Amino acid sequence: MDRRSFLKSMAAAGAAASVAGTGVIPKPAHAAGKVDFGQVKSVKVDVLTETSWFDNDIFKKTLMDYGGAMTNQYTIPWEWDNAGGYSALITVTGLDDKERKFLMDTGWNTEWMDYIFNEKSNVASMLKSGEIEFMMLSHWHLDHLWGIESTLKNKPDITIYAPQTHYPEDIALLREKAHHKAKDKSGKEIPICKNDVPHTGKLVECTPSGDKGDGIYRVMPGVAIRMFDVPILLRVRGENVLYFNVKDKGIVTVTGCCHPGILSLFSYARSNFEGYKPYGCYGGLHITLFENWEPKFDDIIKGVKSFQLQKVGCNHCTGWIWAEKAAEAGVPVVKGTNKYKEYKKFSSVAKASNVFLTNGDSVTF
Repeated sequence: MDRRSFLKSMAAAGAAASVAGTGVIPKPAHAAGKVDFGQVKSVKVDVLTETSWFDNDIFKKTLMDYGGAMTNQYTIPWEWDNAGGYSALITVTGLDDKERKFLMDTGWNTEWMDYIFNEKSNVASMLKSGEIEFMMLSHWHLDHLWGIESTLKNKPDITIYAPQTHYPEDIALLREKAHHKAKDKSGKEIPICKNDVPHTGKLVECTPSGDKGDGIYRVMPGVAIRMFDVPILLRVRGENVLYFNVKDKGIVTVTGCCHPGILSLFSYARSNFEGYKPYGCYGGLHITLFENWEPKFDDIIKGVKSFQLQKVGCNHCTGWIWAEKAAEAGVPVVKGTNKYKEYKKFSSVAKASNVFLTNGDSVTF
């Protein structure tokens, strides 16, 4: 696969998912009545790390050299030193003013994630004490899962909500002390990920049916998980999405990569949630992943504006260029700070404009 074809395939995947929300979404059979999953007073997202890899060119070259975007992620000898990870700490304040915390995703490179959990946050100690109640895995991509040892070494019995659409390699990494390797061009086996601390806790395997057959998993009052069974790059399928119903504000979505498409997420909420009112979002929006621009991305800006969101917290696979253009067009993109510069590594495409939330930043809805 040449570079042009590769970029087109990646762009098409992101745009197709994002634009999908502008079309008609069939109403699921279970949605005869709309769902009420309660309310929260507020939700805060701390950006633990949104830099899944540090150099786009290295990541792209590795992908292109070993088969492209549709290749099994476990067969690619990734550059370990280029790997970072994606993870966020979620703090929910209930209507009773009590705070509850949980983790979304666990990054990629365990050395990076240990640094994030121990030196740049209190996540390690909060896992050990039980202050972090559970982890939601958004999807089984390497940059969201492969750092699992960094979580489990602090809390091996943590409850995990994850899409049911996993492969044997995923479960081996999670529960069987797997040490996965991939062959390079010379035939040498290169270590790509490992976990020496098997998960011993409850694994809730999420499906589109939900816990009561109405499409969602209720994890606490005002907080729900919806599993979207969509195809994703690198032989991965299915993504868990968090929905929060914030009192007097409305619906907030929090995602890992938003592979179903940001417009699809709010279209689903509009069709299925009682008292629906859109308010905000956080996460990677999977649009201009490699900072390439196509006219179709303007349609996503128009679509996001049509939902009249009050806060758009984005980063990761959203793309700096999309965030900049969206902000210029009037989308209320939450700007970041310079905190990411205090970290020992940061992305080669990081800009001085702080156009979106980066490592060390936070947003409250």
